[in-house]
Amino acid sequence: MEQRIYLSPPHVGPVERRLLLEALDSNWIAPLGPMVDAFEREVCERIGVPYAVALSSATAGLHLCLVESGVVAGDIVLVPTFTFIATVNAVRYCGATPVFVDCDGISWNADPAVARNSFEDLAAIGRTPKAFIVADCYGQCADYDTLLSLAAEYSVTVIEDAASTLGARYRARPAGSFGKAAVFSFNGNKIITTSGGGMVVSEDARLIERIRYLATQARQAATHYEHTEIGYNYRLSNLLASVGRGQLMGLDDKIVARRRNRELYEGELQHLPGLSFMPIPDWSQPNHWLTCIVVDPVVSGTDRERIRVALEAENIESRPLWKPMHRQPLFASCRVYGGRESERLFRDGLCLPSGSGLTTEEHARVCEVVRREFYK
Repeated sequence: MEQRIYLSPPHVGPVERRLLLEALDSNWIAPLGPMVDAFEREVCERIGVPYAVALSSATAGLHLCLVESGVVAGDIVLVPTFTFIATVNAVRYCGATPVFVDCDGISWNADPAVARNSFEDLAAIGRTPKAFIVADCYGQCADYDTLLSLAAEYSVTVIEDAASTLGARYRARPAGSFGKAAVFSFNGNKIITTSGGGMVVSEDARLIERIRYLATQARQAATHYEHTEIGYNYRLSNLLASVGRGQLMGLDDKIVARRRNRELYEGELQHLPGLSFMPIPDWSQPNHWLTCIVVDPVVSGTDRERIRVALEAENIESRPLWKPMHRQPLFASCRVYGGRESERLFRDGLCLPSGSGLTTEEHARVCEVVRREFYK
């Protein structure tokens, strides 16, 4: 069998190796250190936001952003239903209740019209959300002009879950520059990786310092270990930050490579009946983290699951689009506004291999299998 093609594997090189060895040679191994400081500074410079704190995961970042937004047990937090479960788990960590909002067909992010309906409905019963996590989807920003304006009407804090959108833009503004704070993921499958890690960025210096404090076990400034409130072990290690610095240096090249992935797939597959790609609104400049397709089973004569199974039989990894959170057994009792669009995308959508190191030959292998399923 031919070598496996993964969905979105890490893509590292000599720069990451050099910086990692530099961190090892310095003997800064544990969390904190000069690589962490530099990584935070360089991400800030990249997105034009002044303050950042590097953490062990994006989930940790979302959790602490909610904590510092005053979210507690009994509160409601509005969350897109078409997202990864970490977005919602962070709400549950606070003891709060998620309320789900459907995505639109324009960007696959939170539908502003559905969001407005949810705000109006919840306000009418005296349950205005404490926060609204806007999760950017598959490397593409949500419609922030509309969503931020809506949240401001109800004085609701917005947190940007930019886990997948480092390097993307909404109009002229970079992902990570919206809301009270934004959170990036550097998980192993993201456009850049630290193996596992995340970062919170914000215009609010006080917020970042509070998160930095809470993420380091909430230790007081004393020579001994003094604690007056609950903290967390959420900081990023110096070793992993060194890898992140090297990855960040190559971010633009990775975006170019992933954009080329989509262009090659479009060139080979867009003529297939009933197949479409994730739409890109005119206000969006995605980083093309993953190339996603939707297959209409009526028009195409096939479906996304048959294509996924056929790819797997050829040792090629692909993945269905997000299963909506309101359809997850864990959250089945939660309130949801809309839901049909996210359910359609889950039923018919597929993520294709999209790594920045994907070769032309590997593209050809993927496309051959997909075409075959359309012409059986």
